[in-house]
Amino acid sequence: MNETKSPPGPLAGIRVLELGQVFAGPFAGAIFADLGAEVLKIERPEGGDDARAMGPAFRHGDSLNFHLFNRGKKSIALDLKSKAGLEALETLAAQTDILVHNLRPGVPATLGIAGEAMCERHPRLVYVEISAFGPVGPLADRPGYEPLIQAYSGLSAVNGGPEDPPMRMGASLCDQGAGMWAVIGALSLLQRRQATGRGGVVAGSLLETALVWNGQKMDPYLNQGQLPQRHRSGHPGFVPYEAFDAADGPFLICCGNDRLFAKLAAVLDRPEWLTDPRFATNRARLANKAALFDLLCPLLKMRKRDEWLVPFEAVGIPCSPINSVPETLAQPQVKALGLHQPIPGEDFTLTGLPLWFDGHRPDLTSGGPRLGGGNAEFGIPAPIVPAKAA
Repeated sequence: MNETKSPPGPLAGIRVLELGQVFAGPFAGAIFADLGAEVLKIERPEGGDDARAMGPAFRHGDSLNFHLFNRGKKSIALDLKSKAGLEALETLAAQTDILVHNLRPGVPATLGIAGEAMCERHPRLVYVEISAFGPVGPLADRPGYEPLIQAYSGLSAVNGGPEDPPMRMGASLCDQGAGMWAVIGALSLLQRRQATGRGGVVAGSLLETALVWNGQKMDPYLNQGQLPQRHRSGHPGFVPYEAFDAADGPFLICCGNDRLFAKLAAVLDRPEWLTDPRFATNRARLANKAALFDLLCPLLKMRKRDEWLVPFEAVGIPCSPINSVPETLAQPQVKALGLHQPIPGEDFTLTGLPLWFDGHRPDLTSGGPRLGGGNAEFGIPAPIVPAKAA
């Protein structure tokens, strides 16, 4: 946990322009900011990023989601439909290392700021574009959101148990994952620029991210014709390796090999399981899972959760309570990591970057910026926002 202020981030001296909306582009920008880059968030003058209104007002009129995904940035309000706005963007781009956007497909070309054109005008620029469905194919021009991509990609179909309907995964895996891949791609081209002096264009998408996350389910079908089974908390390759009910609540047991299963059998005082041909090996347990669970499940329900967790942990069996959000935040290990950081000058806390550099986690320096708060610093007049009709 940070006891002193972190040193400058590894990307100190790098400037990023972010033309981001809602999650994927802004999350990439937030990662860059946490890593020490100067991130200039370009927003439309009227309302700014839609995420500012994505939920109730939390602080300074903006939603909590906006602060989470836009911490550490400076906001510049530009009307990119105007000549003055585009000229200001070009001026900033000439002094920028990385430009990242998740604008609707077709919009950059209409504005004259598509990747190839921008890199021709600014050869050292690393240009990163994030789309919903990818840069090619019949759906390349279609916009999309997290639940839509989870549904289209098959992620929803593999989530849940055998009798459950398809369901969205709780976290925004596609949006945030696409933002992560964008950063990885940008840093790769930044490294190449060291040798060549030239930037280039990185393209990624929510759909490609989802397909990669789903590779463990899709590749067996591609190669072996095997449809994925749905296991809820379970695993298709190990038994027992999932959630079980104790007398007072659920907990997870993960026996990833026969040695761990032998330890489990010993704690449960069931040595006969180790010589039973149905259970002696993991492959046998996979074939006889129902028979094993007919014996195991009633046994685990006879005691409270902690009465199992303590002896399991003592012999090295991977196990865990299934915690709620409050229970997770109360865990000593979670507190020790210091991932949730108070924002200087504010009265709220945000989740930081899950990385350490030389023993320090990068500090979060601020919440989300005020719309247009950086215009004056860069000598850009604040655009005139037309008054709304009464």
